Amino acid sequence: MSEVIGLVLPFFGLIFLGFLVARLTRQPLEALGWMNTFIIYVALPAMFFQLLAKTPFEKLTEWNFILGSVFSTYVVFSLMFAASVILSRGEIAQSTIKALAAAYGNIGYMGPGLALLAFGEQAAVPVALIFCFENIIHFAIAPMMMALSGGEKRPAHELIVDVVRKIVLHPFIIATAVGVAAAYFQFRPPVPAERLLVYLSNAAAPCALFAMGVTLALRPLNRVPTEMLPIALLKLIVHPLLCYVVLSAVGNFSPAWLFSAVLLAGLPTATNVFVIAQQYGVWVQRASASVLITTCLSVVTVTGLLYLIRNGILPPDLFP
Repeated sequence: MSEVIGLVLPFFGLIFLGFLVARLTRQPLEALGWMNTFIIYVALPAMFFQLLAKTPFEKLTEWNFILGSVFSTYVVFSLMFAASVILSRGEIAQSTIKALAAAYGNIGYMGPGLALLAFGEQAAVPVALIFCFENIIHFAIAPMMMALSGGEKRPAHELIVDVVRKIVLHPFIIATAVGVAAAYFQFRPPVPAERLLVYLSNAAAPCALFAMGVTLALRPLNRVPTEMLPIALLKLIVHPLLCYVVLSAVGNFSPAWLFSAVLLAGLPTATNVFVIAQQYGVWVQRASASVLITTCLSVVTVTGLLYLIRNGILPPDLFP
């Protein structure tokens, strides 16, 4: 257990430091703008490119792995969405945000750093693939469901163009695509460029986790949603368990791949869920509460999950 605590303590410690510093210095949330820009547009894309470019190309086309992980995410999404629609008598917009809170994990800020720390560089490819394909679907699902609810007022062609633009121009997805191309053509950057990529990659996880702690501190918890219990159970317990079963059933993946996917499935609600809620003016404060509460709870659940993995209690394949 001490090994697992030693693994997660620096990780969650960075989030706590960001939270603490934000509380002490009282800087406005807008002051985090350039840090977020550096993380999203420079550091994390550099890390994705560097690790993918070094990977044999054939490992980047594991479609069973991609479909299995995305399927498990959207089973969870569908469960929360259906339950919410039934209980709210047809409220689509709020149900969409609740479903995203239960299914959309913090795979951008928390995922790469924790998976690489836990499973080494072998985790880079599965993390990048999951991030890329799940975000493509998230970027498409949110505006589509808001259009169905009547909350999206733009014409259909403008909506489609905006969705495609968000997918094609997202820096993580661009970096993933360029990294895959570099792996295919076996391209290696010149030594000075490689050193720069190393510096940026090393900064990605610490900056992302610190920024996440600051964001949590500056979004106060005004109201705990009544749906918090099912959201937390689905996000932190059901999602990783389902991902584990599905991936064990659809293929024989290496332990690093399987457990990276399970770990990402067990991460707390993504801060992007709050951003989407704010964009559409739907369930905003409770979306923020979902991010904060699931992040706090994940200290226990993620530590427990890593304990099960590191001690061999979870076998690397349920159906050998």
